[in-house]
Amino acid sequence: MGIIGFIILGLIAGAIAKALLPGDDPGGIIVTMIIGVVGALLGGFLASAIFGGDPLDEFFDISTWLTAIVGSIILLLIYRMVAGRRTTAR
Repeated sequence: MGIIGFIILGLIAGAIAKALLPGDDPGGIIVTMIIGVVGALLGGFLASAIFGGDPLDEFFDISTWLTAIVGSIILLLIYRMVAGRRTTAR
């Protein structure tokens, strides 16, 4: 999959992760897009390490979408925990 396809996949996965986990996130839509792209990479890395395959191989493959969405959800939860601590500490 090319870099443009990977970025598009990450942006859509970030939007889906945000839809599955609604709530106030500091940073807005730009941070959500970045979380989606990095989350897709994280999901692909974790799936590759756990299952030994290459899940980010085909754009229209269901495993590619699932790993990207799960990675985005994990990263969004981590971001909320870190950002939540930072705002309550002030």
